[in-house]
Amino acid sequence: MGLDIKTLVKKYDTPLYLYDFNRVEKQYSSLKEAFSGKKSLIAYAVKANSNLSLLKYLAKLGSGADCVSIGEVKRALKAGIKKYKIIFSGVGKRDSEIREALERDILLINLESEAEMERVEIIAKELGVEARISIRVNPNVDAQTHPYISTGLRENKFGVDLDVAKQMYIYAKKSENLNPIGIHFHIGSQLIELSPIKEACEIVADLVRSLEAIDIDIRFFDVGGGLGVVYNNETPINPTDYALTIIRAIKGLDLTIVMEPGRYLMANSGIFLTKVLYEKRNGDKRFVIVDGAMNDLLRPSLYSAYHKIEALQKDGEKSPADVVGPVCESGDFLGKDVPLPPLDHGDILIVHSAGAYGFTMSSNYNSRDRVAEVAIYNGKDYLIRKRESFSDQIRLEESCDSTWID
Repeated sequence: MGLDIKTLVKKYDTPLYLYDFNRVEKQYSSLKEAFSGKKSLIAYAVKANSNLSLLKYLAKLGSGADCVSIGEVKRALKAGIKKYKIIFSGVGKRDSEIREALERDILLINLESEAEMERVEIIAKELGVEARISIRVNPNVDAQTHPYISTGLRENKFGVDLDVAKQMYIYAKKSENLNPIGIHFHIGSQLIELSPIKEACEIVADLVRSLEAIDIDIRFFDVGGGLGVVYNNETPINPTDYALTIIRAIKGLDLTIVMEPGRYLMANSGIFLTKVLYEKRNGDKRFVIVDGAMNDLLRPSLYSAYHKIEALQKDGEKSPADVVGPVCESGDFLGKDVPLPPLDHGDILIVHSAGAYGFTMSSNYNSRDRVAEVAIYNGKDYLIRKRESFSDQIRLEESCDSTWID
């Protein structure tokens, strides 16, 4: 990232997230350029990393936002992302969230079921507005990824079958308060094979053609996100090949291609820094105990996700060690059997590829303060989220009336 990590640790302490904003821009531009000459919208998946400074930076680049809660919609708007570039997705939307999304006049609401369409229609009628919608189609394609991040099979909770989707579009077309302008699918995350993407695009494009034949005008073809990145020697999909696959699938259709990258922009643009507290051995088993934990970076504990971990400026013969944190859970680890040299109190470990689904999935479990976030841009460091304090943690509890206990 162009700065001395030891200096940053001295300045901001650990645990700590660092994000390379220059790399974010490089990733964003690689996608935008791949679709050059075609109508397209990059709607960043806010769930990957929702820091306001990051969203403001992406807004400057021209990005839209894919949001899965009204909170994310409000973050996107606050950061300056244009309302006509914001999509509200997600399986379960409360009436209050649907109402606010309609009142804020965002691009569209992405529907996941017939029941949800009914609620959107009722609320749109109450408000006297027309709800622009898309429908999430489940193409039943195996994404060839981890089961926890696979979303395009019938066994997953997302989307509706093709036949159900078609009936929903026919209903929406006839409704005075629904305007079906988009179609959406997302088969999974961390995709490193083109074939399932190609198959899903072709299936959904055929549905669009059948809708066009009955005078249902779809304008937005949302391919979701899921582009894979390097965690452990994977070969990511080339953006140009990705673009050509989609463009070929929708040949003959006048559509704006929408994509929702999150991990692709952020994962390898961020690292997590943690400090060694001490080492211990249980028999032949070596543990390196650090000040970072599962509440800071959940992915390894949640689904055994791999993150490369290395010691900063430390030599010596390496041996396998489990890198574990202070949280009182056996599942509290950042890595298992990680080859590391002998380590001392205060040594720094770098956890790579931590820019996506790191801080956004963090918590105050064990009453631990959430960590600071720092942006690196053009060789300079900027604090973009202060480290929490104990006062921050208990503020909403202290503000409540507890006199009834006395």
